[in-house]
Amino acid sequence: MALVALLVLAASLAWPASSQPLPVLVPVTKDPATSLYTLPFHSGANLVVDIAGPLVWSTCQPGHLPAKFPCTFPTCRLANAYPVPGCHEPGCEQDRRKDGTCTAYTNNPVTGVCASGSLDRTRFVANTTNGSNPVSQVSVRAVAACAPETLLASLPRGSTGVAGLAGSGLALPALVASAQKVANKFLLCLPRLGEGNGVAIFGGGPLQLTAQPGVDYTQELVYTPLVAKQGNPAHYVSVESIAVEGARVPVPARALATGGVVLSTKVHFTLLRRDVYRPFVDAFAKALVQQGAQGGPVARAVNPVAPFELCYDTRSLANTRTGYWVPRISLALEGGVNYSMNGLLSMVNVQGGAACLAFTEMKGVKAGDGSAPAVIIGGFQMENVVLEFDMEKKRLGFFRLPFFTRCGHFNFTRTG
Repeated sequence: MALVALLVLAASLAWPASSQPLPVLVPVTKDPATSLYTLPFHSGANLVVDIAGPLVWSTCQPGHLPAKFPCTFPTCRLANAYPVPGCHEPGCEQDRRKDGTCTAYTNNPVTGVCASGSLDRTRFVANTTNGSNPVSQVSVRAVAACAPETLLASLPRGSTGVAGLAGSGLALPALVASAQKVANKFLLCLPRLGEGNGVAIFGGGPLQLTAQPGVDYTQELVYTPLVAKQGNPAHYVSVESIAVEGARVPVPARALATGGVVLSTKVHFTLLRRDVYRPFVDAFAKALVQQGAQGGPVARAVNPVAPFELCYDTRSLANTRTGYWVPRISLALEGGVNYSMNGLLSMVNVQGGAACLAFTEMKGVKAGDGSAPAVIIGGFQMENVVLEFDMEKKRLGFFRLPFFTRCGHFNFTRTG
């Protein structure tokens, strides 16, 4: 018996335990015409990244056959768990096919237009990854809604639909987690235009970039809780205060809590509700003047360039490895961490040799209106930042990349 035990022990040492499933990787591309981000879904299908979207949808393929999910199936309930604004028809109460199959309601995140369609079984074709390279191709079972081509208006040319990445049961992260037995979370590293492809990894890290081989950037993440909003699967965080160059912006009491703060890839530059925007831009302008009075560059204001209010002659701004030398902006988040933005994330070059503060005021929303978020953090302010959306632990991790590397520095050359 002792000999048998020794043989079993030797065998267990010689043969490693079965490895955990690898996460799933896709490149993320920024469209120059719309500033939206896309990812490949399968051959011929490129989908727009919508981190607030509850579903995956694409245009109907010629001759496609609906999967015929019955209205009573949990999949159908998940597809209609979050009613689309402006779409008042529940998924099964108006069954146009009269056959008891599920109807899903999809919407265009840019125009807000919605349309009905069937739920289809499909495949998400991507690669597994070890965090530094693609490893092998994988075909992931998925469910997507079929939508008419009219729903593609204002989306990037060549895109065929939208990949919802919200915290919902039929969003792409949940579909990958269920099919591949990986964690229901994803890493997102959005690229800046002209700097190559960014990266999305479903199922968790690690994440390595070519500028620092062997460095796992997920080990640098700091975390803040994701805040659940009833009836809304988007990713909200709790911002306790906003500071400009260390000085707290005097926004009205509970202004940031009213409506909350949400992350969005359908808007490019961060939007602030009027009661937050007005004191914020005033504080930034004042801090920039003080910076000049204390020996820094004296910024010379120029005429505003729509949609921005504060614009400056680039020749009057000092340019550094971390962007223009301007006052640092910090969002104090729940958990005692700060989302800080240097010149690379706060200023954008526009025509005429000007650089503008890349924050804009929400239109059509009254100050203090709790039906709208206080702040919508746009794609520009998330570029070259490693973001981890963890739906299982209900937290957001983030790390701003060092100046010498970019999200576009992932090595998409397959190993082996």
